[in-house]
Amino acid sequence: MQDRYGHRISYLRVSITDRCNERCTYCMPRELQEWLPREEILTFEETLRLIRIAAELGVSKVRITGGEPLTRRGVLDLVREVPKIRGVRDIGLSTNGTLLTREVEPAMTMARSLRDAGVRSVNISLDTLDRQVYSEITGRDLHAQVVEGIDAAIAAGFDQIKLNTVLMRGRNEDQLVPLIEFAAGRNLLLRFIEMMPVSTNEVLNDKNFMPILEAKRVIESHHGNLIGEPEFRTNGPATYYQIPGRGQRIGFIGAMTNLHFCESCNKLRLTCDGKLRPCLGSYLEFDIMKPLRAGASDEELKQFFVDVVDRKPEQHDFRDNYKPNRKMVAIGG
Repeated sequence: MQDRYGHRISYLRVSITDRCNERCTYCMPRELQEWLPREEILTFEETLRLIRIAAELGVSKVRITGGEPLTRRGVLDLVREVPKIRGVRDIGLSTNGTLLTREVEPAMTMARSLRDAGVRSVNISLDTLDRQVYSEITGRDLHAQVVEGIDAAIAAGFDQIKLNTVLMRGRNEDQLVPLIEFAAGRNLLLRFIEMMPVSTNEVLNDKNFMPILEAKRVIESHHGNLIGEPEFRTNGPATYYQIPGRGQRIGFIGAMTNLHFCESCNKLRLTCDGKLRPCLGSYLEFDIMKPLRAGASDEELKQFFVDVVDRKPEQHDFRDNYKPNRKMVAIGG
């Protein structure tokens, strides 16, 4: 699949639930969240069929997301089936890390079970090392569980573990250097991410927005000039640098300030309620659940995918006074 701007779509982010055990301010509002009823959520069988169809169209990388995907019952049953789909070569998972130590059977953590099921990479959210600030950001006192989850992921032996830190002025600018040291001590890849308006209009303003260039200056005031690594890429839009003198690599994801952010986009999103979204920062979404449940053939669903990709915008709309029509927790991380 290729859109009209030359983006070749090889990466499908699949949300399997809108539920989460945390309430991060940039993802979900603090008011009572009404979860989608079960009948409005794609079954695992439906999800696997859509992944298979996407793979037949060239998707080779699948990332399981939520909400918090590990809150969905039977998640391991789904994950075990994805590697069996021809064409899928890379499976990742995005998580807040709090449930990775859960014992799914005697002496077997969730992290180890995911690795054994075929998950190659895990992205774990960690915005601060300060327990109190973590509780304020997430609405839950689960910082210790996250750190334990990160260590469980390391013990499980994933090919790659990435820590994701959302930059928040007034909340975690003093945590950038400590987080770098934390990642260095565990040999993990750390990325700093600009906040995006994907929860409510109020979540992003001049008071709390911290651009990646400012974060870079803070880090360089401590470590010296970072060494650019333009040739190093992962599956996402991060720009990577090395810390001088130690070879540690960190990344920056600047959707708001990087004017070239969308040039290499290769993603398509499938929400847990069966909507295909060609761009996170766009209102466009298309209901593939309706034809799926109405008995559409594989060929008809393939054409649905192709038509959605053809509608993929050249750039996101975040810089144009974007007003979210969905909370991030309902789109998928």
